[in-house]
Amino acid sequence: MVHETLTGHRQRVAAKERTARQAVEECLTRCDTLEPQLHAWVILDREAALARADELDRERALGNEPGPLFGVPVAIKDLFDVAGWPTGCGSPLLSQGPAATDGPLIRRLRQAGAVILGKTVTTQFACFDPPATRNPWNLDRTPGGSSSGSAAAVASGMCLAALGSQTGGSITRPASFCGVCGLKPSFGRLPVMGVYPVAPSLDHPGPIARTAADLQVLFEVLKSDSHPALPVAARPGTITPRSIGRLRGMFESQADVECGQRLEATLERLQGLGVSVADCPLPPEFDTVIRSHRTLMVGEIAAQHQQRLNDHPEDYLPGIRGLIEEGCRLAATDYVRAREHQRRLCIEMDRCFDRFDILACPSTKGGAPTPETTGDPAFNSPWSYTGLPTVTIPMGLDRDGMPLGLQLIGRRNHDETLLSCAAWCEERLARHL
Repeated sequence: MVHETLTGHRQRVAAKERTARQAVEECLTRCDTLEPQLHAWVILDREAALARADELDRERALGNEPGPLFGVPVAIKDLFDVAGWPTGCGSPLLSQGPAATDGPLIRRLRQAGAVILGKTVTTQFACFDPPATRNPWNLDRTPGGSSSGSAAAVASGMCLAALGSQTGGSITRPASFCGVCGLKPSFGRLPVMGVYPVAPSLDHPGPIARTAADLQVLFEVLKSDSHPALPVAARPGTITPRSIGRLRGMFESQADVECGQRLEATLERLQGLGVSVADCPLPPEFDTVIRSHRTLMVGEIAAQHQQRLNDHPEDYLPGIRGLIEEGCRLAATDYVRAREHQRRLCIEMDRCFDRFDILACPSTKGGAPTPETTGDPAFNSPWSYTGLPTVTIPMGLDRDGMPLGLQLIGRRNHDETLLSCAAWCEERLARHL
């Protein structure tokens, strides 16, 4: 499933071989063909996208330097405020009026020259109830969630990049299931203003794209209001990781056999290229990370939704309703203990990088399951909980032809280094799907 990459598009733009309108038209043509099967979009504004593309082309014809995302067709998860469009969050409760302004991340994309095609499907309030969206690799499999439409749109070539968000595993898991790349940044590196809150102590907005090199460009744009010093022809650099810490524990015992074997083969390949690979022991505090993550998540979800659930119970799907009800039963002391555990585990995990440049484990337990579920976020929620940056890149297909992902974890607030290491691994592994 090979489509244009953002990086490839930038090279063609720099060579004056491609206009913004051509890029947008190509993606819209794919939307016409594939959207009836994939159901990735909530809003697809063809007229506005083509008008913006034409505006960008006119500005370039007048001699204006193209921005780093000139003409890049982008999709936005329906959790982000985009001026003029409702922010529905997968629920009829919130799809009433349009947002008055763009959130900061949307503004930064526009300033860099991106063309926003529309908004993509999210699970209801970015939780676990499966949406109608299907996986481009197999329509009988889930694309994951909650950034379901964003991952499916990128994987199918309906756009070149998308915004997603993660509270548990909602960037990493769908990106992995759909055979593309996703960045969950360090907690706080990207602004959450203009993004509907799920659990504020765990929420991370981030990009999804076809390659780690694409993610590098996107992160440079998203992290600052000022345009990055990255000409449209430039390609971000890579860094060779000197040492990778292999995470075992639940990442080994809960992965399916094929996923575990693929991970071992991938790490052996990197070791053969001169990278030191050794086991990274998980701290004792890690044993309760899944339970503590859930405590914070349900408590904060309940704080957001308790009154609305009381007023409109019929508008909540079973999964999100169960989380709210669980959070309403939560004792305040349990929430406080979980926050203290989070603080201690962050300190312990930071110490892992005294020895290793990056850590590695599978992105998911296996390939994408059937659509009754969005998959298990257990391999991702520890990093949402600790706030460490992660990148998922493809590491091949399982026996059913479904993508498997390699999850790389970096030092806190060293997202750029992690992305550069991921891009180096991606180039050497050559597993673009």
